[in-house]
Amino acid sequence: MNFLCHMYLSGDDDQLMIGNFMGDFVKGRLGDRFPHRIGQGLALHRWIDSYASRSELFQQSRRRLDPHYGLYRGVLVDLFYDHFLAASWSSWSTEPLAAYLARTEAVLRANSSLLPERLQPLLPYIFSDMLPSYAEVGGIGQALARMARRVRRANALAGGEAGLRRHYPALQADFNAFLPLIRTAIATDTRPPTRG
Repeated sequence: MNFLCHMYLSGDDDQLMIGNFMGDFVKGRLGDRFPHRIGQGLALHRWIDSYASRSELFQQSRRRLDPHYGLYRGVLVDLFYDHFLAASWSSWSTEPLAAYLARTEAVLRANSSLLPERLQPLLPYIFSDMLPSYAEVGGIGQALARMARRVRRANALAGGEAGLRRHYPALQADFNAFLPLIRTAIATDTRPPTRG
């Protein structure tokens, strides 16, 4: 999952959302580096990533993509699932996407001192350009082109939206089955919160 899915899967808990949002920017043991609920959001981020990696639906989506994408197939599916969530947002939330993004951006800006330093200057770009563009396949293509430039070694990310176009109905069906399952799994997970 990418930013939008992680945020969405935090539910209505702002502190959990903050931790979940910044999960890719925080490495290593969490310990007591963050306030309790934000630490739980970071742990949730890791749990979501682990769940997706074990999910047969997510793996099915990966297998639909051309093998030449290699290990980047998981990255592509992460972004494609954000696309499907953005494109069909009204099916998953009663709050309009623009209002949701404005509200969550305000929460993150108000708590920006808690975010990793390298994430803080990206907030305006993430919310004004990146996330609003995810509803369109072209926006996913632009995101992949930017990602490809940031990766030091040769990669097949640029142009990866071709896989989305080619397998659109099947990937969308995977996502539509996956999202309710992971929402239920989060709601019924009985493990005690970990600060890992």
